[in-house]
Amino acid sequence: MSNFFETRQPAIIGNMQLRIPQREAFAALQEFALNPECEREAGIVLPVGCGKSGCIALAPFAFQANRTLVIAPGLRIADQLYKDFDPTQPQMFYLRTSVLTVPPYPEPVEIRGTTTNLGDLDEADVVVTNIQQLQGEENRWLSSLPDDFFDLILFDEGHHSVAATWDSLKQRFPRARIINLSATPLRADGQRMAGSIIYSYPVFRAIQEGYIKRLKALVLNPRTLSYVRREDDQEIVVPLEEVRRLGEEDADFRRSIVTSLETLNTIVDASIRELDRIRTETADNRVKIIASALNFEHCRQIVEAYRARGRRADYVHSREASAANDRVLSQLENHQLDVIVQVRKLGEGFDHPYLSVAAVFSIFSNLSPFVQFVGRIMRVIVQNDSQHSLNQGTVVFHAGANVAQRWQDFQEYSEADQEFFDQLLPLEGLDFSHSNEITATPVARAINTVNVRGQSGVTVEEIPLIQGDSEAMQAIRMLQERGYSADAVRQVMELQPIPTTRVRQRQAARSSLDMRVRTEVGLILNARGINSSGFDLDTHSHRRTNFVVLKAAIDRHIAAAVGLGVGRRAEFTRTQLDTINERFSELSEAAQREVFSA
Repeated sequence: MSNFFETRQPAIIGNMQLRIPQREAFAALQEFALNPECEREAGIVLPVGCGKSGCIALAPFAFQANRTLVIAPGLRIADQLYKDFDPTQPQMFYLRTSVLTVPPYPEPVEIRGTTTNLGDLDEADVVVTNIQQLQGEENRWLSSLPDDFFDLILFDEGHHSVAATWDSLKQRFPRARIINLSATPLRADGQRMAGSIIYSYPVFRAIQEGYIKRLKALVLNPRTLSYVRREDDQEIVVPLEEVRRLGEEDADFRRSIVTSLETLNTIVDASIRELDRIRTETADNRVKIIASALNFEHCRQIVEAYRARGRRADYVHSREASAANDRVLSQLENHQLDVIVQVRKLGEGFDHPYLSVAAVFSIFSNLSPFVQFVGRIMRVIVQNDSQHSLNQGTVVFHAGANVAQRWQDFQEYSEADQEFFDQLLPLEGLDFSHSNEITATPVARAINTVNVRGQSGVTVEEIPLIQGDSEAMQAIRMLQERGYSADAVRQVMELQPIPTTRVRQRQAARSSLDMRVRTEVGLILNARGINSSGFDLDTHSHRRTNFVVLKAAIDRHIAAAVGLGVGRRAEFTRTQLDTINERFSELSEAAQREVFSA
């Protein structure tokens, strides 16, 4: 076959329809490809929204590749990448950017199930697939191809490529050059992306060019915090510096910070205030919150808190059926939600620009997953306009949750990006002398050995990305000149709780109860190794699934606990819902005895 990427002349150099990082990355790839002394593998780091998929489409021209293999970590990203090469798509990358304006175009083939055969691959210039299609020692594709079939391999989200599956793929085609592309050079477990980084586009440049949103952080700051450890029931009061240290070093303390009801409510309130501010300023109610939760139960609590404040909230989770997640994502795309809650579900490849506030309820052990989460709010709504009011994003987190820890991963970033994250999340050197005290008292929680409860006078520290706001400093000087005290200013800046009503609280609690029951059923069946879709538990041959049988039993015990019949949950009062939540474990155990002893 002819070498398409060697014989076809693309319009790349000086093409202003390409983004700056796409043109610069292409130049770096050309230099790397032409240097015979360079190592086999290299990496490119681009922030979310800066044209990484376009860089992938341009890379084969830089290497004048004979046949290129493009690997994605999942199906969603693989679909997006294939469309960039597919000439039947009106938005094919080469046409959209005038890199190629007339045929011929490179021949793309997608490996997906049994729809592609080896003959298709022989005719391809580019093969696109997700890594799952190439797994297994006896993989039908890998075992059928010669070791020189590909001379270029491109890994999207290349920080994954240090994993064993990806490494075996590299060894299968030993003569191929390898390029890893990612928004972060580190995996969630801290392993570094393979190969030297030959090009990195700093976040601050991406903001200046209007490729990603302007970002700031809102930190919920206690001047002091009191807490109790269960083992000795001794109350301890610590200053902010100790709160930060415990957040870094004490896993129980850190988890208690993000799971205590009062802290949860404070983050909810602060994120809603910020959402309302952006919506008012932009006159656009499509702007939304994305929240990160620790687990399924935590999702339920967060959703309930937002719903109790009148916000349309729902969640996606890997344990949910795809149809349920698709329904929620459809609501998100159709702007029928204000808040989407997830446990690392909306990650790589997810694109919804109207996510503008990131509420951090979970714990990030290193920089990489945090950057991935913040990336969900980085995509611009209005292209190439850095100052547009819609192109602003806010990260909300608690100072004691160790969100930004010590950033040991900074060494993997350019100096400019170190400065960016230092300014966005500086947990050292902040002046909290004007913050009010938060007070916490014990609460019985089974999962933690540290208990935090009750906050008052929490202040919000706003940290803009770019320091030196002359207008703000002038306003502060004017207040001082007019005799306003620090206390008076602090009272205005204190975080005010979002008002709610008893009826909204009851409605949210009722909805949350159904989520809790479904979660409990899934956990029980999974722990017992029982298929939720099977019929083992239906002793009366009504063809009810195991999930339905166990859920019905728990529902009956819940109804009996408050003296109402099944099907009358709409009549539950707030007091009855509180009783059910307090006795939930007991009611679940009774239902399990009934079902599994029958």
